[in-house]
Amino acid sequence: MENILLSVSMVVIMPLLFIIILWKTSFKSKLQWLFDAIVTILFISWLTQAANWSWISYYLRYLWPIILLFAIYFSWKKVHEKDFILRYTRNEKFTILIYIFLIVVFGYYNVGTIKSYSVKNEAIDLQFPLQDGTYYIGQGGNHLLMNNHQNAPPQKYALDILKIHSFGNRAKGIYPKELEKYYIFDDDIVSPCTGKVVEMENELPDHIPPETDETNAPGNYVQMLCDHHEADVYIAHMKRGSLAVAAGEVVEVGQFIGKVGNSGNTTEPHVHIHAELNGVGVPITFDGKFLVRNSLVKETTN
Repeated sequence: MENILLSVSMVVIMPLLFIIILWKTSFKSKLQWLFDAIVTILFISWLTQAANWSWISYYLRYLWPIILLFAIYFSWKKVHEKDFILRYTRNEKFTILIYIFLIVVFGYYNVGTIKSYSVKNEAIDLQFPLQDGTYYIGQGGNHLLMNNHQNAPPQKYALDILKIHSFGNRAKGIYPKELEKYYIFDDDIVSPCTGKVVEMENELPDHIPPETDETNAPGNYVQMLCDHHEADVYIAHMKRGSLAVAAGEVVEVGQFIGKVGNSGNTTEPHVHIHAELNGVGVPITFDGKFLVRNSLVKETTN
């Protein structure tokens, strides 16, 4: 819960502080203003792309860039007639060095998020495993800044999928204990391809957040071998007793295979999916699209 509150403050308080400083500070020169503007732009750009917005609202991520544009406009009006550079005091020079340091840091963060949007390796194309609602990618992409699975080679391109309400949040509350308050809980999961079920688990319990089961990390899961690729596809954290397939069974793409749960090493209900070949993660796409954190997928059964 503390980590979530820290992350929430990161997407609400921090951008507000950066924008207020740019908007309200009386800069002595255009150079000082320029440094502050670049830092703020890089920070908001990185935050918009890489933060998990589903805890508050996915749509809030569009608010900060709009406010930033107003801050840039009105702060520029206050400095546009000032000199570009002046003689600075020791403290002012130190402040400029801090600006340069922050530009390097946030510049690196932005480069990482941009790299996350594409892959060089050939991807396996699948059908999206959920069919009724607006689904949010909480972890995904080709860089650690966007996808925590990058630390685990077999799950390098794994996705964690949540479901968001029309207001853009994933649950009724910031971090409720009741599983039913998570919009994705109990949603139907369908087979992402035509293939054979290699392994499955169906009897592990669904945990109350934030309890986890590190011993049985996938929880209830399905491991499939798709007809069109040699990689194994894993779908994890399914609901206890909901699996409708068995090991050795051949399933068709789009066939119901189980429901979303909260079993295994997971802190809240979601769908984990990844493809693995010889112990190495394989990129996956859906209808040709490589999904990253903050991607939305809108699916309907109608």
